[in-house]
Amino acid sequence: PISVKGLNHWFGAGEARKQAIFDVSLTVERGSLTVLMGPSGSGKTTVLTLMGCLRDVQEGSINLLGHELFGASRDMNENLRRRLGFIFQAHNLHSSLTALQNVVMGLQVHGALSPAEEAEAARHALGLVGLSDRMDYLPGNLSGGQQQRVAVARALAGNPDIVFADEPTAALDRESGMSVVAMLKKLGQVRGTTTVMVTHDNRILELADRIVTLEDGRIVKDTGEGG
Repeated sequence: PISVKGLNHWFGAGEARKQAIFDVSLTVERGSLTVLMGPSGSGKTTVLTLMGCLRDVQEGSINLLGHELFGASRDMNENLRRRLGFIFQAHNLHSSLTALQNVVMGLQVHGALSPAEEAEAARHALGLVGLSDRMDYLPGNLSGGQQQRVAVARALAGNPDIVFADEPTAALDRESGMSVVAMLKKLGQVRGTTTVMVTHDNRILELADRIVTLEDGRIVKDTGEGG
């Protein structure tokens, strides 16, 4: 579902313009759990956001779910984002909404379900992450790990083709972090959901199908074949 070829990216303008990504190429297989690793400033989050239609492709090619992102229109990017799930280190929950309402709100951007269907999908997703008994809790009454699991449920409720996750386990203890990643891996096996994850968390590497290491904007190691 993802093919990246000759990707280059710059930040800034004029004399301050600085290249951040250098000739990155990789192909991500459907249903796989691919981990992007590297020190801070290595470019891994930039690559993730480019693949996830959160930044415009400046040079090179990214083919996402059969669509070329270089030169893509805003409407195409928005339509593609509806087929994606995003999990960030900052879970970005609305403090005045319950766990269930937060997940439902994530579904409403798709506009494809009735209110009853949205609520049912949200309940199912919260059950997947072990929060069936916390659906009516506000974020302030949940632990950090539970809040992150609500964010995971929000990303999964729309049954996305691809999940992009940026440091999803950073705020979690080992058990919670492993359970979240194990669930993403299982979704790949059962549903064919593809996950691309940025992490510094060495604890979860044993669950990865592939580890791509970046340094200074370049891929320096790739455990996958043909990447």
